[in-house]
Parts: sequence; C-alpha cells; structure tokens
Amino acid sequence: MTDPYPPAATRQHTVVDSPYGPLTLVATDGVLAGLYMTGQRHRPPEETFGEPDPRPFEEAVRQLDAYFAGELRTFDLPLRLEGTPFQRSVWEQLRLIPYGGTRSYGELAENLGKPGASRAVGLANGKNPVGIIVPCHRVIGASGSLTGYGGGLDRKQRLLAFESGTQDDTPALF
Repeated sequence: MTDPYPPAATRQHTVVDSPYGPLTLVATDGVLAGLYMTGQRHRPPEETFGEPDPRPFEEAVRQLDAYFAGELRTFDLPLRLEGTPFQRSVWEQLRLIPYGGTRSYGELAENLGKPGASRAVGLANGKNPVGIIVPCHRVIGASGSLTGYGGGLDRKQRLLAFESGTQDDTPALF
C-alpha cells in the first residue's frame, strides 16, 4: 500500500557570487528549483531555502560561471519548476528565447495560443523561480521597452546588454 503521507521534500541552498550580485540557488530533493537575486520581488522567505549545502549545485554553478564568462549560451540542467500549469507553460516558452534575443509578452501569449493573455504571461514571468537559467530577463514590452523585472530593471538592462555584447563595464551596486 502506498504511503498517503510521503516525507517532506528535502531542500538545500547555497549562495554564489555573480556579476549581478549574490545569487541564492535552492534545490528540492537535489534538483535546482530556485535561483534568486538579492532584493528580488517574489523571493521566498529565507527559512524556506533549507540547509546550506553546496553539493547539489556543482553543475549549476559550473554552467553559471561559463555563462558569465561568455562561454555558455544555453543551460542544460534538470529543473524542478513548481507553479501552476499555465506558469510552467510560460516558463517553457522562456527557455525557447535564444541567447541575445527578446520576445514580448504578447508574442509569448500568442505562442501559447492565448493571444489575449499578455498580462497573465507577465504575471507568470514575474513568478519565474529560476531566473537567468529560465531567461525571464529576455521578455520586453510590445514597444521594445524594458518593463518589470523581479531582479530590478538595472539588472535586466545589464543582462540584455551582456548577452548582446554591448555591456558597459561600469560596476553596478547590488
């Protein structure tokens, strides 16, 4: 007989440095489930991150280092994206936006077969639990303008400039 009360998921976290400030990586049962920036909107409370343990994150950290060094354009990591079916469908669309490219909220809504859902796409984009790796920073307004970003518009601008090769080397304070 199956146990109706399975054990709670095990969560661990680690904090790594990046050109965009410290990144907190969170794993659920050893699979990357969160990447959060300092001051990020919709960042879960620290007490939900689990015990500090860098071991589940070795490959994620290796790929992030390669990305920030300009040597990696597509992440290849198992992810545990927890959200509604609609949110997960939006996050899958984000993963299809190529490095250096952008898409509007409306384009993503159309790709999902829901052309009137650009606001819902924006809300789902803002709740993306694995920033950078699931590239929510690549979503822009219909006019091409930079619009909301959970990590802050300055970080969004810097990430897009980095990916397009037009990054200013002026240090930012995060």
